[in-house]
Amino acid sequence: MPPLRKQRARPVNRESGRLRYLRELASWWRRHSNFAVNLSAFVLLSITLMSAFADNLSPHDPNQIDLRSRLAPPSWLGEHPFGTDRTGRDVLSRTLHGGRASLLIGFIASAIGLVVGTVLGLLSGYLRSWLDHLIMYFIDVQLSLPFILLAIAVALILGNSLIVLIGIAALSAWPFYARVVRGCVLSLRKREFTIAAQALGASQSHIIRRHLLPNVLSPILVIATLSIARIILLESALSFLGIGLSPKTPSWGNMIDEGRGNLNNAAWIALTPSAFLMSLTMAVGTLGDWLRDLTDVRLE
Repeated sequence: MPPLRKQRARPVNRESGRLRYLRELASWWRRHSNFAVNLSAFVLLSITLMSAFADNLSPHDPNQIDLRSRLAPPSWLGEHPFGTDRTGRDVLSRTLHGGRASLLIGFIASAIGLVVGTVLGLLSGYLRSWLDHLIMYFIDVQLSLPFILLAIAVALILGNSLIVLIGIAALSAWPFYARVVRGCVLSLRKREFTIAAQALGASQSHIIRRHLLPNVLSPILVIATLSIARIILLESALSFLGIGLSPKTPSWGNMIDEGRGNLNNAAWIALTPSAFLMSLTMAVGTLGDWLRDLTDVRLE
């Protein structure tokens, strides 16, 4: 009997697997999305990409001063499509570059506040005892103090930088997450499925991870969508007080604050970044409502 030939293993077509995954992802998106979700995703992706590639898309240097062109009105076919500010800097270029700092501060600070506030809210609402009193004491102390004074104190001690500003913004966000999550957990810990999991001998970490966290995702996503725009506006307020980003650094908050005094004769200075901020806020809010409906286990 002739010896059997060893058959070589056929190479796996990785490209086909990737294409299959992309097709499944596209099919899932078509089933669960709608026109508003698609439009919001397009707006969010467009603003993010324009901010990321601002160096290539900007027609001018965002900090280039041209006093001969100061307060030039918008001209779609001219040199400055969205006009210039009080020192002749191009508004479109500053808006594109300003999206970097504003988006970075808004998303990172909101994400830090979400993680810290959610973890502390889960522990406070489920474990109770002295930990609950300690966490709520810190929340009450922070909310009772004027946050602007607290931010000024932190900036004076640590200095002015992007990292410090992100930390200050995250410090303002986490108490809201913690209080909402704690309130939800206080009601969920008495529900039948939580009591049944405890009776079956499930560990505390398992109950928090598998039973409590999925039920608090919906309110967390709603707070997150609202806090991004609030943090970006907080950045403008801190910059106005001199404890935020320097005026040389373009950001939407700085531009809105700079255009506040020229609303009568040069409204485009503040309206252009405001339009970007409003579009971003509406897009994030719509996507947040969509994610809330997808993750709300009570709707299943």
